[in-house]
Amino acid sequence: VSSNSHALMVMARRFGAEVINFGIVRDSLAATERAIARARGADVLVTTGGASVGDHDFVQEALKRSGVKLDFWKIAMRPGKPFMYGRRGRQHVMGLPGNPVSALVCARLFLTPLLDALLGLPPEEAVMEARLGTTMKANDGRQDYVRASLTVAPDGMRTATPFGKQDSSMQRTFREAACLIVRPPHAPEAPAGMLAPILILDF
Repeated sequence: VSSNSHALMVMARRFGAEVINFGIVRDSLAATERAIARARGADVLVTTGGASVGDHDFVQEALKRSGVKLDFWKIAMRPGKPFMYGRRGRQHVMGLPGNPVSALVCARLFLTPLLDALLGLPPEEAVMEARLGTTMKANDGRQDYVRASLTVAPDGMRTATPFGKQDSSMQRTFREAACLIVRPPHAPEAPAGMLAPILILDF
């Protein structure tokens, strides 16, 4: 059972998409190409996993052989570095990482705004500010999206408190998160109480 596909289908339907699940594909180049060919009629093709460079990672090569022109592969963010995007004619193609949290974060950042645009809807105002519930250490060269709880005081002030464990395989922390704290590349230490941008998770 692919937990990624079920979570992504819920998210896509929440944002107005009609979803077709092509199922789990065997780890072979030929099988991956056949699955991609079956999805030719979709407005948006989304894959999960197989996006890296291991012995069983065939997605990138299969996409290229299927006529997809990749615009980029890998992005300086955490989680979600192995994200890829391209086009096949009018079809948008997104290759999401296989780690559950990485896949869902990338989908929230890139897939849901695309669905809004394709449906002619205005962009969602999902980014807002909250006070940090705890001090956050200085960041490195990647933009971090940190899973956090969110409380709202009677005066409307929001407080976002990051979870202690942020491993990209821990899907439970994503289910429990109300928001993602956005930490830009090379951001200095941020003390508790400082205002920080957050991305609301509302699906």
